[in-house]
Amino acid sequence: MNSTLFIIGVIGNIISVLVFISPIPTFWRIVRSRSTEDFEAAPYVLTLLNTLLWLYYGLTKPDGLLIATVNGFGAVMETIYLVLFLVYAADKGKRVKTAKLVAVLDIGFFGVVFAATTFAIGGLDIKIMVIGLICACLSVFMYGSPLAAVRRV
Repeated sequence: MNSTLFIIGVIGNIISVLVFISPIPTFWRIVRSRSTEDFEAAPYVLTLLNTLLWLYYGLTKPDGLLIATVNGFGAVMETIYLVLFLVYAADKGKRVKTAKLVAVLDIGFFGVVFAATTFAIGGLDIKIMVIGLICACLSVFMYGSPLAAVRRV
């Protein structure tokens, strides 16, 4: 890997780690109050799905070490956030809704992508392209979704 690209990748990873740890104050508040209050789990569920898919991409792609490591860290952080969310859910309904979202998206959707790309797609280049396309589309939806609120404001 070109050293300039590697340095840019490391800088990107540092920024990504800062994004992944940014919810820590929110979760300290949740733990201290022993309640998720009005916080929603959906952003953390979707971020976990995003990190799992990018981790898979990084592990599949040759020279994907930087992608895999930062998203492995992100997956661990998001899992911790979701466990805390489940433990401190304000009520049983919120806990069940969060568990269903995790089951359908983080386990189900990721499992379908993993199985489809493992068993249905032959060449490594095509597999990397399909996984990357899924990751890119999900990232656009995930980071673009807050813009829907701008229309209401």
